[in-house]
Amino acid sequence: MATAVLRGCQQQTSVTSRSLLAADAGLEDLLRASGLLFGTPENFGTMSGMLKDFFDRTYYPAERYKINLPYAIFISSSNDGSGAVRDIQRIARGYPLRQISEPLICKGELTKDKIIACEELGLGMATGLDMGIF
Repeated sequence: MATAVLRGCQQQTSVTSRSLLAADAGLEDLLRASGLLFGTPENFGTMSGMLKDFFDRTYYPAERYKINLPYAIFISSSNDGSGAVRDIQRIARGYPLRQISEPLICKGELTKDKIIACEELGLGMATGLDMGIF
């Protein structure tokens, strides 16, 4: 999913896109970003432990910056994905971040249609940033 989202972002060549694992991302990356796309599997009804770790490491250090970045969520789920969405949205409000689209939840097997939806999510974010909408 992340590869497809990044591929979509990269279709908008006037926007620089990077893909980072949550374990490798930090406050400096947030401060450099113009927008964020959070991807995670739903594990035990919530986001992955590494994404939660990213939020734990950056939340309080980012507080003074009021970064107010646009973001979107994409989730791989065998259930309904709602727990991961709820938890990410709750944390994102505190940064504060602005959600720019409905979460993309891909349930079950990753089909061609779901890959296309991931690419469209990435392209939508990059295009919105390029046009100054976000």
